[in-house]
Amino acid sequence: MTNPIRVLFVSHAYVVGVNQGKLDAIAKTGKAEVGLVVPKQWYAPSWKKTFELEQPYPQIKIYPAQVFFSGKAGACIYSPLAILKAINDFRPDIIQVEEEVFSVSAFQIALCARLFKIPSVFFGWENMDRKLVLRSFMRKYILNTAQYLITGNCEGAELVKKWGYQGPVEVMPQLGVDAQLFSPAEAKTDNSEFSIGFVGRLSDQKGIDTLIEAVRILLEQGHRFRIILCGSGSDEAIFREQAEKNNVNELITWRGAVRHDEVPQEMAQFDVLVLTSRAVATCKDQFGLVLFESMAMRIPVVGSTCGEIPNVIAKSDLVFPQGDAQKLAAILARLISEPDWYSEVAQYCFDRAHQHYTHERIAERLIELWHNAIKLQGDSNSSHSSTSVSTNVLGASK
Repeated sequence: MTNPIRVLFVSHAYVVGVNQGKLDAIAKTGKAEVGLVVPKQWYAPSWKKTFELEQPYPQIKIYPAQVFFSGKAGACIYSPLAILKAINDFRPDIIQVEEEVFSVSAFQIALCARLFKIPSVFFGWENMDRKLVLRSFMRKYILNTAQYLITGNCEGAELVKKWGYQGPVEVMPQLGVDAQLFSPAEAKTDNSEFSIGFVGRLSDQKGIDTLIEAVRILLEQGHRFRIILCGSGSDEAIFREQAEKNNVNELITWRGAVRHDEVPQEMAQFDVLVLTSRAVATCKDQFGLVLFESMAMRIPVVGSTCGEIPNVIAKSDLVFPQGDAQKLAAILARLISEPDWYSEVAQYCFDRAHQHYTHERIAERLIELWHNAIKLQGDSNSSHSSTSVSTNVLGASK
Protein backbone atom coordinates (compact mmCIF):
# COMPACT_ATOMS: atom_id res chain seq x y z
CA MET A 1 0.00 0.00 0.00
CA THR A 2 1.41 3.39 -1.00
CA ASN A 3 1.76 6.15 1.55
CA PRO A 4 -0.99 8.78 1.61
CA ILE A 5 -0.36 11.90 -0.45
CA ARG A 6 0.33 14.94 1.71
CA VAL A 7 -1.62 17.81 0.15
CA LEU A 8 -1.46 21.37 1.44
CA PHE A 9 -4.45 23.56 0.54
CA VAL A 10 -4.26 27.36 0.49
CA SER A 11 -7.54 29.30 0.31
CA HIS A 12 -9.56 31.92 2.16
CA ALA A 13 -12.76 29.96 1.38
CA TYR A 14 -12.12 27.52 4.21
CA VAL A 15 -12.43 30.07 7.00
CA VAL A 16 -16.04 28.86 7.19
CA GLY A 17 -16.20 25.40 8.72
CA VAL A 18 -18.96 24.01 6.50
CA ASN A 19 -16.72 24.58 3.45
CA GLN A 20 -14.10 22.26 4.96
CA GLY A 21 -16.40 19.27 4.37
CA LYS A 22 -14.58 18.51 1.11
CA LEU A 23 -11.22 18.46 2.91
CA ASP A 24 -12.59 16.13 5.57
CA ALA A 25 -13.94 13.78 2.87
CA ILE A 26 -10.45 13.71 1.30
CA ALA A 27 -8.82 12.87 4.64
CA LYS A 28 -11.37 10.13 5.37
CA THR A 29 -10.36 8.20 2.24
CA GLY A 30 -7.07 7.34 3.94
CA LYS A 31 -5.35 8.11 0.64
CA ALA A 32 -4.35 11.66 1.54
CA GLU A 33 -3.33 13.73 4.54
CA VAL A 34 -4.66 17.27 4.42
CA GLY A 35 -3.02 20.48 5.57
CA LEU A 36 -4.60 23.91 5.23
CA VAL A 37 -3.17 27.42 5.16
CA VAL A 38 -6.14 29.68 5.83
CA PRO A 39 -6.70 33.22 7.15
CA LYS A 40 -7.32 33.59 10.87
CA GLN A 41 -10.23 35.80 9.87
CA TRP A 42 -11.76 36.98 6.61
CA TYR A 43 -13.95 39.96 5.79
CA ALA A 44 -16.78 39.12 3.37
CA PRO A 45 -17.83 42.34 1.57
CA SER A 46 -21.14 40.92 0.29
CA TRP A 47 -22.13 40.01 3.86
CA LYS A 48 -20.44 43.06 5.41
CA LYS A 49 -19.15 40.69 8.07
CA THR A 50 -15.83 39.36 9.34
CA PHE A 51 -15.69 35.58 9.70
CA GLU A 52 -13.44 34.03 12.33
CA LEU A 53 -11.66 30.78 11.43
CA GLU A 54 -13.66 27.67 12.36
CA GLN A 55 -11.99 24.28 12.94
CA PRO A 56 -14.65 21.55 13.07
CA TYR A 57 -12.60 18.71 11.56
CA PRO A 58 -9.68 17.35 13.65
CA GLN A 59 -8.24 15.34 10.72
CA ILE A 60 -7.26 18.56 8.93
CA LYS A 61 -3.93 20.06 10.00
CA ILE A 62 -4.68 23.79 10.02
CA TYR A 63 -2.11 26.58 9.77
CA PRO A 64 -3.89 29.86 10.61
CA ALA A 65 -2.30 32.81 8.82
CA GLN A 66 -2.48 36.54 9.10
CA VAL A 67 -3.57 38.08 5.80
CA PHE A 68 -3.20 41.61 4.58
CA PHE A 69 -6.07 43.25 2.62
CA SER A 70 -8.66 40.82 3.98
CA GLY A 71 -11.79 40.75 1.85
CA LYS A 72 -9.93 41.56 -1.37
CA ALA A 73 -9.58 38.10 -2.92
CA GLY A 74 -7.37 39.27 -5.78
CA ALA A 75 -5.06 41.48 -3.71
CA CYS A 76 -4.80 39.76 -0.33
CA ILE A 77 -1.37 38.63 0.86
CA TYR A 78 -0.69 35.74 3.23
CA SER A 79 1.98 36.12 5.87
CA PRO A 80 5.13 34.67 4.24
CA LEU A 81 6.22 33.27 7.61
CA ALA A 82 2.95 31.33 7.91
CA ILE A 83 3.40 29.82 4.46
CA LEU A 84 7.00 28.82 5.12
CA LYS A 85 6.06 27.36 8.51
CA ALA A 86 3.33 25.23 6.93
CA ILE A 87 5.63 23.93 4.18
CA ASN A 88 8.44 23.16 6.64
CA ASP A 89 6.14 21.47 9.16
CA PHE A 90 3.70 19.64 6.88
CA ARG A 91 6.20 18.66 4.14
CA PRO A 92 3.58 18.50 1.37
CA ASP A 93 3.90 16.27 -1.69
CA ILE A 94 1.70 18.73 -3.56
CA ILE A 95 0.11 22.14 -2.98
CA GLN A 96 -3.40 23.07 -4.13
CA VAL A 97 -4.12 26.80 -4.28
CA GLU A 98 -7.76 27.82 -4.51
CA GLU A 99 -7.32 31.46 -5.44
CA GLU A 100 -7.60 32.97 -8.93
CA VAL A 101 -4.51 32.64 -11.13
CA PHE A 102 -4.15 36.43 -11.34
CA SER A 103 -4.26 36.92 -7.56
CA VAL A 104 -1.33 38.05 -5.45
CA SER A 105 -1.75 35.16 -3.03
CA ALA A 106 -1.60 32.58 -5.84
CA PHE A 107 1.59 34.25 -7.07
CA GLN A 108 3.05 33.95 -3.56
CA ILE A 109 2.46 30.21 -3.49
CA ALA A 110 3.72 29.73 -7.05
CA LEU A 111 7.02 31.31 -5.99
CA CYS A 112 7.25 28.93 -3.02
CA ALA A 113 6.31 25.90 -5.13
CA ARG A 114 9.16 26.64 -7.53
CA LEU A 115 11.59 27.43 -4.74
CA PHE A 116 10.92 24.15 -2.92
CA LYS A 117 10.23 22.15 -6.12
CA ILE A 118 6.78 21.07 -4.95
CA PRO A 119 4.17 20.21 -7.62
CA SER A 120 1.28 22.68 -7.60
CA VAL A 121 -2.36 22.74 -8.68
CA PHE A 122 -4.36 25.95 -8.98
CA PHE A 123 -8.15 26.31 -8.88
CA GLY A 124 -10.14 29.29 -10.19
CA TRP A 125 -13.71 30.30 -10.98
CA GLU A 126 -12.99 33.10 -13.46
CA ASN A 127 -15.00 32.81 -16.69
CA MET A 128 -14.61 36.33 -18.11
CA ASP A 129 -11.54 37.69 -19.92
CA ARG A 130 -10.85 40.74 -17.81
CA LYS A 131 -8.20 43.24 -18.80
CA LEU A 132 -5.18 42.96 -16.54
CA VAL A 133 -2.18 45.26 -16.48
CA LEU A 134 0.13 44.66 -13.52
CA ARG A 135 -1.28 41.22 -12.72
CA SER A 136 -0.75 39.79 -16.20
CA PHE A 137 2.87 39.02 -15.28
CA MET A 138 1.78 37.15 -12.15
CA ARG A 139 -0.81 35.19 -14.13
CA LYS A 140 1.79 34.16 -16.72
CA TYR A 141 4.19 33.04 -13.98
CA ILE A 142 1.49 30.95 -12.28
CA LEU A 143 0.39 29.33 -15.56
CA ASN A 144 4.02 28.41 -16.25
CA THR A 145 4.39 26.95 -12.75
CA ALA A 146 1.26 24.82 -12.38
CA GLN A 147 1.34 21.08 -13.11
CA TYR A 148 -2.48 21.14 -13.32
CA LEU A 149 -5.27 23.69 -13.41
CA ILE A 150 -8.79 23.13 -12.13
CA THR A 151 -11.52 25.48 -13.31
CA GLY A 152 -14.98 25.66 -11.80
CA ASN A 153 -16.65 25.84 -15.22
CA CYS A 154 -16.17 24.99 -18.89
CA GLU A 155 -15.76 28.62 -19.96
CA GLY A 156 -12.92 28.96 -17.45
CA ALA A 157 -11.16 25.97 -19.02
CA GLU A 158 -11.31 27.65 -22.43
CA LEU A 159 -10.12 30.92 -20.93
CA VAL A 160 -6.92 29.57 -19.34
CA LYS A 161 -5.95 28.05 -22.70
CA LYS A 162 -6.52 31.46 -24.29
CA TRP A 163 -4.20 32.93 -21.65
CA GLY A 164 -1.47 30.57 -22.80
CA TYR A 165 -1.68 27.62 -20.41
CA GLN A 166 -0.58 24.42 -22.16
CA GLY A 167 -0.95 21.86 -19.38
CA PRO A 168 -3.90 19.65 -18.40
CA VAL A 169 -7.14 21.24 -17.18
CA GLU A 170 -9.89 19.59 -15.14
CA VAL A 171 -13.38 21.06 -14.73
CA MET A 172 -14.99 20.55 -11.32
CA PRO A 173 -16.52 22.75 -8.61
CA GLN A 174 -14.45 24.02 -5.72
CA LEU A 175 -16.81 22.47 -3.19
CA GLY A 176 -19.03 19.42 -3.28
CA VAL A 177 -22.34 18.97 -1.54
CA ASP A 178 -22.75 17.39 1.88
CA ALA A 179 -25.14 14.56 0.99
CA GLN A 180 -26.11 14.05 4.63
CA LEU A 181 -26.96 17.70 5.19
CA PHE A 182 -28.69 18.04 1.82
CA SER A 183 -30.72 14.83 1.80
CA PRO A 184 -34.26 14.23 0.50
CA ALA A 185 -36.99 15.45 2.81
CA GLU A 186 -40.02 13.36 3.67
CA ALA A 187 -42.67 13.43 0.94
CA LYS A 188 -45.42 15.97 1.49
CA THR A 189 -48.63 14.38 2.74
CA ASP A 190 -50.94 17.39 2.45
CA ASN A 191 -52.41 19.07 -0.61
CA SER A 192 -50.32 22.20 -0.26
CA GLU A 193 -49.72 24.34 -3.30
CA PHE A 194 -46.77 23.69 -5.59
CA SER A 195 -43.77 25.61 -4.23
CA ILE A 196 -41.29 27.34 -6.55
CA GLY A 197 -38.16 28.33 -4.64
CA PHE A 198 -35.14 30.58 -5.14
CA VAL A 199 -31.99 30.92 -2.99
CA GLY A 200 -29.53 33.73 -3.67
CA ARG A 201 -29.01 37.47 -3.86
CA LEU A 202 -31.95 39.63 -4.91
CA SER A 203 -30.07 41.52 -7.59
CA ASP A 204 -30.56 42.36 -11.25
CA GLN A 205 -27.95 39.79 -12.27
CA LYS A 206 -29.99 37.02 -10.64
CA GLY A 207 -32.96 37.71 -12.93
CA ILE A 208 -35.70 37.86 -10.30
CA ASP A 209 -37.71 40.09 -12.66
CA THR A 210 -37.86 37.17 -15.13
CA LEU A 211 -39.24 34.91 -12.39
CA ILE A 212 -41.88 37.49 -11.40
CA GLU A 213 -42.99 37.81 -15.02
CA ALA A 214 -43.21 34.00 -15.28
CA VAL A 215 -45.32 34.00 -12.11
CA ARG A 216 -47.78 36.39 -13.78
CA ILE A 217 -48.01 34.08 -16.81
CA LEU A 218 -48.60 30.99 -14.67
CA LEU A 219 -51.30 32.80 -12.72
CA GLU A 220 -53.10 33.81 -15.92
CA GLN A 221 -52.99 30.16 -17.03
CA GLY A 222 -54.82 29.14 -13.85
CA HIS A 223 -52.06 27.18 -12.12
CA ARG A 224 -51.98 26.93 -8.32
CA PHE A 225 -48.58 27.57 -6.75
CA ARG A 226 -46.58 29.78 -4.42
CA ILE A 227 -43.13 31.40 -4.58
CA ILE A 228 -40.49 31.36 -1.82
CA LEU A 229 -37.59 33.80 -2.24
CA CYS A 230 -34.69 33.17 0.15
CA GLY A 231 -32.22 36.01 0.07
CA SER A 232 -31.79 39.74 0.22
CA GLY A 233 -30.08 42.29 -1.95
CA SER A 234 -29.82 45.79 -3.33
CA ASP A 235 -32.69 45.40 -5.80
CA GLU A 236 -35.27 43.85 -3.47
CA ALA A 237 -37.41 47.02 -3.39
CA ILE A 238 -37.52 47.08 -7.20
CA PHE A 239 -38.71 43.45 -7.34
CA ARG A 240 -41.34 44.03 -4.67
CA GLU A 241 -42.68 46.95 -6.71
CA GLN A 242 -42.76 44.77 -9.84
CA ALA A 243 -44.65 42.06 -7.97
CA GLU A 244 -47.23 44.61 -6.80
CA LYS A 245 -47.73 45.95 -10.34
CA ASN A 246 -48.24 42.42 -11.65
CA ASN A 247 -50.68 41.58 -8.84
CA VAL A 248 -48.62 38.55 -7.75
CA ASN A 249 -47.14 39.79 -4.47
CA GLU A 250 -49.59 37.72 -2.42
CA LEU A 251 -48.15 34.57 -4.00
CA ILE A 252 -44.61 35.43 -2.89
CA THR A 253 -43.01 34.79 0.48
CA TRP A 254 -40.00 37.09 0.94
CA ARG A 255 -37.96 35.00 3.36
CA GLY A 256 -34.96 37.32 3.61
CA ALA A 257 -31.32 36.29 4.09
CA VAL A 258 -30.80 32.65 5.08
CA ARG A 259 -27.65 31.19 6.68
CA HIS A 260 -26.07 28.29 4.79
CA ASP A 261 -26.86 25.83 7.58
CA GLU A 262 -30.53 26.85 7.29
CA VAL A 263 -30.72 26.30 3.53
CA PRO A 264 -31.65 22.57 3.67
CA GLN A 265 -34.74 23.21 5.80
CA GLU A 266 -35.79 26.03 3.48
CA MET A 267 -35.24 23.88 0.39
CA ALA A 268 -37.30 21.09 1.95
CA GLN A 269 -40.35 23.31 1.34
CA PHE A 270 -39.61 23.60 -2.39
CA ASP A 271 -41.09 21.46 -5.15
CA VAL A 272 -38.65 23.02 -7.64
CA LEU A 273 -35.70 25.40 -7.41
CA VAL A 274 -35.17 28.03 -10.11
CA LEU A 275 -31.98 29.89 -10.99
CA THR A 276 -32.87 32.74 -13.33
CA SER A 277 -29.46 34.42 -13.67
CA ARG A 278 -28.50 36.62 -16.60
CA ALA A 279 -25.06 37.71 -17.80
CA VAL A 280 -24.14 41.33 -17.18
CA ALA A 281 -21.10 43.31 -18.29
CA THR A 282 -18.99 42.38 -15.28
CA CYS A 283 -20.34 38.98 -14.24
CA LYS A 284 -22.04 35.75 -15.26
CA ASP A 285 -22.79 32.64 -13.24
CA GLN A 286 -19.66 30.61 -12.58
CA PHE A 287 -21.44 27.53 -11.31
CA GLY A 288 -24.55 27.71 -9.13
CA LEU A 289 -23.91 25.80 -5.88
CA VAL A 290 -27.62 25.85 -4.98
CA LEU A 291 -28.36 23.76 -8.06
CA PHE A 292 -26.65 20.60 -6.90
CA GLU A 293 -27.64 21.19 -3.28
CA SER A 294 -31.25 21.09 -4.45
CA MET A 295 -30.58 18.15 -6.78
CA ALA A 296 -29.09 16.15 -3.89
CA MET A 297 -32.41 16.62 -2.06
CA ARG A 298 -34.26 15.12 -5.07
CA ILE A 299 -35.74 18.53 -5.87
CA PRO A 300 -35.92 19.36 -9.61
CA VAL A 301 -34.04 22.42 -10.79
CA VAL A 302 -34.74 24.82 -13.64
CA GLY A 303 -32.06 27.23 -14.82
CA SER A 304 -31.21 29.80 -17.45
CA THR A 305 -28.57 29.59 -20.17
CA CYS A 306 -26.30 31.94 -18.19
CA GLY A 307 -22.70 30.82 -17.65
CA GLU A 308 -22.20 27.30 -16.31
CA ILE A 309 -25.84 26.68 -15.33
CA PRO A 310 -26.76 24.54 -18.41
CA ASN A 311 -23.67 22.34 -17.90
CA VAL A 312 -24.51 21.72 -14.25
CA ILE A 313 -28.10 20.73 -15.06
CA ALA A 314 -27.16 18.91 -18.32
CA LYS A 315 -30.80 18.41 -19.34
CA SER A 316 -32.05 20.74 -22.05
CA ASP A 317 -35.75 20.58 -21.16
CA LEU A 318 -34.93 22.10 -17.75
CA VAL A 319 -33.03 25.05 -19.26
CA PHE A 320 -34.54 28.25 -20.68
CA PRO A 321 -32.94 31.20 -22.54
CA GLN A 322 -31.89 33.82 -19.99
CA GLY A 323 -34.51 36.53 -19.64
CA ASP A 324 -37.23 34.47 -21.39
CA ALA A 325 -40.15 34.42 -18.95
CA GLN A 326 -42.42 32.59 -21.41
CA LYS A 327 -40.05 29.62 -21.69
CA LEU A 328 -39.49 29.56 -17.93
CA ALA A 329 -43.24 29.55 -17.32
CA ALA A 330 -43.69 26.69 -19.81
CA ILE A 331 -41.18 24.47 -17.97
CA LEU A 332 -42.72 25.26 -14.59
CA ALA A 333 -46.24 24.64 -15.93
CA ARG A 334 -45.17 21.20 -17.13
CA LEU A 335 -43.65 20.34 -13.74
CA ILE A 336 -46.87 21.44 -12.03
CA SER A 337 -49.25 19.59 -14.35
CA GLU A 338 -47.33 16.40 -15.27
CA PRO A 339 -46.65 14.34 -12.12
CA ASP A 340 -44.94 11.50 -13.98
CA TRP A 341 -42.47 13.85 -15.67
CA TYR A 342 -41.91 15.62 -12.37
CA SER A 343 -40.95 12.30 -10.71
CA GLU A 344 -38.63 11.43 -13.62
CA VAL A 345 -36.88 14.81 -13.37
CA ALA A 346 -36.56 14.60 -9.59
CA GLN A 347 -34.83 11.22 -9.82
CA TYR A 348 -32.57 12.46 -12.64
CA CYS A 349 -31.44 15.42 -10.51
CA PHE A 350 -30.79 13.21 -7.48
CA ASP A 351 -28.74 10.72 -9.51
CA ARG A 352 -26.69 13.44 -11.20
CA ALA A 353 -25.84 15.15 -7.90
CA HIS A 354 -24.60 11.89 -6.37
CA GLN A 355 -22.66 10.83 -9.45
CA HIS A 356 -20.79 14.11 -9.86
CA TYR A 357 -21.15 16.64 -7.04
CA THR A 358 -20.82 15.10 -3.56
CA HIS A 359 -17.77 15.80 -1.38
CA GLU A 360 -16.81 12.14 -1.75
CA ARG A 361 -16.92 12.21 -5.55
CA ILE A 362 -14.88 15.44 -5.67
CA ALA A 363 -12.37 13.83 -3.28
CA GLU A 364 -11.93 10.81 -5.57
CA ARG A 365 -11.29 13.00 -8.60
CA LEU A 366 -8.79 15.19 -6.77
CA ILE A 367 -6.73 12.29 -5.46
CA GLU A 368 -6.42 10.87 -8.97
CA LEU A 369 -5.48 14.32 -10.28
CA TRP A 370 -2.74 14.76 -7.65
CA HIS A 371 -1.15 11.44 -8.58
CA ASN A 372 -1.07 12.60 -12.21
CA ALA A 373 0.36 16.01 -11.25
CA ILE A 374 3.15 14.47 -9.18
CA LYS A 375 3.98 12.14 -12.06
CA LEU A 376 4.05 15.12 -14.47
CA GLN A 377 6.50 16.91 -12.16
CA GLY A 378 8.70 13.82 -12.05
CA ASP A 379 8.61 13.36 -15.82
CA SER A 380 9.45 17.04 -16.32
CA ASN A 381 12.42 16.86 -13.97
CA SER A 382 13.69 13.74 -15.70
CA SER A 383 13.39 15.15 -19.22
CA HIS A 384 15.04 18.47 -18.32
CA SER A 385 17.89 17.15 -16.19
CA SER A 386 18.71 13.48 -16.70
CA THR A 387 22.37 14.14 -15.86
CA SER A 388 21.63 15.78 -12.54
CA VAL A 389 19.25 12.97 -11.62
CA SER A 390 22.01 10.41 -12.16
CA THR A 391 24.40 12.47 -10.08
CA ASN A 392 21.90 12.76 -7.24
CA VAL A 393 21.29 9.02 -7.21
CA LEU A 394 24.99 8.11 -7.32
CA GLY A 395 25.93 10.71 -4.76
CA ALA A 396 23.18 9.88 -2.29
CA SER A 397 24.67 8.73 1.00
CA LYS A 398 21.87 9.46 3.45
